[in-house]
Amino acid sequence: MPSTLPMLDLSRLDASPAEAAAFRDDLREVTHDVGFFYLTGHGIEQELIDELLAVARRFFALPTEAKLAIENTHSPQFRGYTRVGGERTHGDVDWREQIDIGPERDAVEPGPGVADYWRLEGPNLWPEELPELKDVALRWNERLGALGLRLMREWAVSLGAPADTFDEAFAHRPLSFTKIVRYPGESAPERQQGVGAHRDGGVLTLLLVEPGKAGLQVEHEGEWIEAPSIPGTFVVNIGEMLELATGGYLKATLHRVQSPPEGTDRISIPFFLNPALDARMPRLPLSPELAREARGLSLDPTASPILETYGDNALRYRLRAHPNVAAIHHADLLERQRAGALAG
Repeated sequence: MPSTLPMLDLSRLDASPAEAAAFRDDLREVTHDVGFFYLTGHGIEQELIDELLAVARRFFALPTEAKLAIENTHSPQFRGYTRVGGERTHGDVDWREQIDIGPERDAVEPGPGVADYWRLEGPNLWPEELPELKDVALRWNERLGALGLRLMREWAVSLGAPADTFDEAFAHRPLSFTKIVRYPGESAPERQQGVGAHRDGGVLTLLLVEPGKAGLQVEHEGEWIEAPSIPGTFVVNIGEMLELATGGYLKATLHRVQSPPEGTDRISIPFFLNPALDARMPRLPLSPELAREARGLSLDPTASPILETYGDNALRYRLRAHPNVAAIHHADLLERQRAGALAG
């Protein structure tokens, strides 16, 4: 049982062909065995990291009324601010506040022949009191999107597929997004839930946690591994869509966050690399050796299977995690869900 997550250095790809091949082997094995790792040598400038963490602190320091002016209850796309207790994971209330930021696009009008998941496409909500948030958040999305796609190409090669295998899924209107999160201190003395145990529903997550903070726990063989922040690294994990693409060979792993101690807090910024809403991840043909080690597909904690089309997966999660937003903007979907007509 490992005591911490493995560490991988992306700069090995540029060292030599032998080092690049060794990195790909490690990448494949780590995400088959654990599904999580620390990534160093990623090339994201410390200045951008510091800028994002600073603007995150300024956002959460805004008056409550300024944050509630962009509350996600105003957004059919579930964008904007979520107050503490406004999201549910595994059916339990998460003790965190956050802002969700995705690509800036026009909304898609629901109607006949329009898949339900297109309701997630649309604009962000920005606080008037903090105009610099928009610039740094959209730059962050762009830089981490490029980093995520580079990793996807290395995974494809490590599994014996062409490097561009996944490119098409991300070529047109990918719906990657950043979630800027603050966990207020609630643990005294027993640790309380910050976010409940779950697997990520997209493809890949790159997580930045401010220095010196702990709380993330990763499930491995029935035990929980502590994954505290390590300066200069991202915590990386795969989501259900990459597990699906590999027939269960790569592992989307359960993880959770414990609230920090009373009198403290914790800033956490996950970036979720996702394909287009209508994309289906290509199934990789594995070698017989790797195929024998594939474990089949996970069920999420509610025993729901992974859905083939990314948008179906994403919509199911959003409706379940934000019932207040769903009730305001998507009552028709909830009614169909109750009637058993909505996937999931």
